[in-house]
Amino acid sequence: MKFVVIIPDGAADAPQASLGGRTPFQAARTPALDALAARGRVGLTNHVPDSLPPGSEVACMSLLGYDPLAFFTGRAPLEAAAQGITLGPRDWAVRCNLVTVREGVMEDFTAGHVTTAEATDLLAAAQAGLARDFPGLAATWRFVPGVSYRNLLLYRGAEGGDSPAPLAGDLQATPPHDLMDKPVAGAIPRGTGSRMLAEVMAASAAWLDGHPVNAARVAAGKRPATHVWLWGAGRAPAFEPFMTKYGPRAAMITGVDLLRGLAALAGWKRLDVPGATGYLDTDYAAKGRYAIDELSRSDLVCVHVEAPDEASHQGDAAAKVKALEEIDAKIVAPIAAHLAGLGDHRILVCPDHPTFLSTKTHSRGPVPFLMSGTGIAAGGRTAYDEPTAAAAGDAILPGWKLMGEFLGTRSA
Repeated sequence: MKFVVIIPDGAADAPQASLGGRTPFQAARTPALDALAARGRVGLTNHVPDSLPPGSEVACMSLLGYDPLAFFTGRAPLEAAAQGITLGPRDWAVRCNLVTVREGVMEDFTAGHVTTAEATDLLAAAQAGLARDFPGLAATWRFVPGVSYRNLLLYRGAEGGDSPAPLAGDLQATPPHDLMDKPVAGAIPRGTGSRMLAEVMAASAAWLDGHPVNAARVAAGKRPATHVWLWGAGRAPAFEPFMTKYGPRAAMITGVDLLRGLAALAGWKRLDVPGATGYLDTDYAAKGRYAIDELSRSDLVCVHVEAPDEASHQGDAAAKVKALEEIDAKIVAPIAAHLAGLGDHRILVCPDHPTFLSTKTHSRGPVPFLMSGTGIAAGGRTAYDEPTAAAAGDAILPGWKLMGEFLGTRSA
């Protein structure tokens, strides 16, 4: 049996006036998805428990079959795992965005999609500023470049040390993508260690102001990185290997570190696809081709596409519809055609969480799933979208149980 999971990140949404009262799924032309729906099962699932933040870190963990109430410790440790960083028992990882904040408003949580090379130079300046302005922190705290605006701040605690960790589980911080076009004054970290993080965030304005990278970006008409924004802190999680839990050998295709980290912790193979950017300009067709090729080696291939989520963060309904049509034509259609010639197979399509165009932020709540293939009875639905899934009338499936249903293992 071959399995394919396709995650259109943040694709679930509400009806839009600009789309004639339809959701982006309804407005998009998706013949491949609709054909799979006609042959399979459409329903609703919920990947985000009420007690956890409604981000991809929680929702994608659930979608991959891990109960976030048991395994989630924070977003940053997942991205550390993507970089091959091992966290010790006293270590902490904190997500560090480079952002553009002007006149107290979050203008851009990506700092104009600052490049990785630019981010590396800017974080070197931040590290120097940390050593100068907070000399007591410099020995244990280190900025670590990632990809573009997505970076880390690591705390390395001494093994066997007696001093308490500077952060704790009560620490809360607002993701910058939830603050687009909003004031940031009320969104500073709170809880154990929050004062230190807030002071570093405030001091970063001086560290980055006038930096040659920012000067060049402004001269080119681009947004500068005005601050570091710290959030998503956590300690190392302990995952049960996916093969032990469910059986299949799995591989991940994604353009973002979060999914690479989840895959690494679960023991999945990770594929680097040229042109997989994690943005609206990602190479959809390349992702489809690499998934088809990998099916000759792996039992399960997951294709994660960030583009619908990026469109929602920009409040761009037309871009979200286009992203869904690209996913359908260049990923779903060729993969479904290939699977049809392989014998026994199953395909699962499911967003991780809703990202509403109206709010430009992640949200909790049910999302539509589509499951089709060998042994899955047709449910009489002819489309894949939110209203169709709701009309199926089934109870909303707890998200982390969806993988077991899909694989036919029902593993806990």
